[in-house]
Amino acid sequence: MKIILFVIIVLAFLTSCKKEVNLDDLKAPAVPEGRRLRAIMEDRYSDESIILGITCGIWAFNTPYEVVVDREFNYVTPENDFKQSTIHPDNTEWNFENAYKWIDHIHQNNQILRIHCPIGPQVSDWTQKDKRTAEELELNLTDFLTAVCTTFNGVQGVVYMDVVNETIINGEWFGPKIGSGPRIWENPWTIIGVDENDVNKTPLYISKAFEITNELAPDIKQIYNHHEGPENTESWNLIKQTVLYLKAKGLRVDAIGWQAHVDNGWATEENLNALRDLIDWTQNNGMEFHVTEASSFIKEKLSDEELELQAETYSKILEVLLAKRSNGKVGWNTWHLTDLYTYRSEYYPSIFDENCEAKPAYYAIQNLLETYTQK
Repeated sequence: MKIILFVIIVLAFLTSCKKEVNLDDLKAPAVPEGRRLRAIMEDRYSDESIILGITCGIWAFNTPYEVVVDREFNYVTPENDFKQSTIHPDNTEWNFENAYKWIDHIHQNNQILRIHCPIGPQVSDWTQKDKRTAEELELNLTDFLTAVCTTFNGVQGVVYMDVVNETIINGEWFGPKIGSGPRIWENPWTIIGVDENDVNKTPLYISKAFEITNELAPDIKQIYNHHEGPENTESWNLIKQTVLYLKAKGLRVDAIGWQAHVDNGWATEENLNALRDLIDWTQNNGMEFHVTEASSFIKEKLSDEELELQAETYSKILEVLLAKRSNGKVGWNTWHLTDLYTYRSEYYPSIFDENCEAKPAYYAIQNLLETYTQK
């Protein structure tokens, strides 16, 4: 059974790529014109009112792709290497190997790290079993977060962690749902129960997660992460109420995260105003705001026009963050390293192409960071 599950996971990863490539055969990507993003950030934004980062997996280590990560960014988010499905896939096994490699990496390259270990969908195969119980799920959640927090709290460079993720969809609590593969949204955690005394019947796993991370990771800033766009006001209103509910219980939420997987052309003035309003609410309530997973999906035929629209979409979102950093710290993190190996690679979402060379989106970000003047 384990062999079959492994094959399914490998096939799912390979089908997400445009073609099979031996990473050992890759050539070093060309260095873009102008200054590196990392150099610009360390020069123009040394106050760290805004941080700029990238997500990639352990698969990039010891390949030319690793060079790009370290050349361009001093802030990194490991893709899946700190998730429950990697570190604690059932109630007996533990695997911190990849996580420790990341810690060594950031120390060698003077980077900071956000632990992407949220309690949320896309969990381990163990939690997809039909006979799972609330008690088993709570034990798994508790053991996993306890281990992550006690292992990495106080470690140099570990600054942020995603505590929960994708808790809501279309204005309603998401879950439970039985999954069947590595990209299915299972989210079984609502089985643990809800707070019957709360008007929104908030799932108990959310407060349980923050209780553990608050207690055991006092040195790590804790993020409530979500995937829907800020124009989805019904969902974000429920998130706002949930964050205030957590704060009323004496729990610490340090930042709101938005997984900004958007389509090309998303950055209309209406949508950008919704983003501004969300950032204002976040900062007014004493929290940082982070774009945790930036994408701009090209769903039309790839063309120069679409690449320019992608560049505009990326830069307009980043420009909003730059404008808001005077009111509180903000962060921007792209979820993609290259259009070859990435989530939804068929939509060319990265700021680097299949050869990991800079696209117009990269240069738009570079130019904005170099020239932006606070208004």
